[in-house]
Amino acid sequence: MTIRPGDSANATALRLSVILGNPRASRSGGAVSHWFLDLVRQRADFVTDVIDAREPPPPEQASARLAESDAFVVITPEYNHSFPGVLKTLIDAHYVEWHAKPVGFVSYGGISGGLRAIEQLRLVFAELHTVTVRDTVSFHRVEGQFDQRGEPVDEAGCGAAGKRLLDGVAWWGTALRAARAVHPYG
Repeated sequence: MTIRPGDSANATALRLSVILGNPRASRSGGAVSHWFLDLVRQRADFVTDVIDAREPPPPEQASARLAESDAFVVITPEYNHSFPGVLKTLIDAHYVEWHAKPVGFVSYGGISGGLRAIEQLRLVFAELHTVTVRDTVSFHRVEGQFDQRGEPVDEAGCGAAGKRLLDGVAWWGTALRAARAVHPYG
């Protein structure tokens, strides 16, 4: 699924792949994904491709989509102090597609809010030659963080955190795309 900004899209927009890392049919983080994708839609600096771990594309198609991306945001729950195995499989099935590109994180879970999953993902993505963005968005005790309409209870705080994350992804994405154009990585 590709989300494209309206008439404000331009040639400098970054190709952002948002990876939904929860393979479960009953996702407690569905509201998190919807909220984040709505936030991205409001920005003209991204053209967004959504890759869903529940229905991953065939390997060749996934490789092409990841290779075309300038940046990534991974939305993940925390399972057993880590991230889902299907997300690890998706990440490990590719290598050069990740190189010299930024990765941001949105996590959710119980008391830790998925932060332990992010800690481990940072280690994995370091081996793939990415730049992980420092600012993250984390939903602690996710079930209580969204109202009946699926909107964040703390809309201002979530919006500010999401903006910081996307600003960092945009900065690194722009810088690294320019660097790759001048001197291909590797």
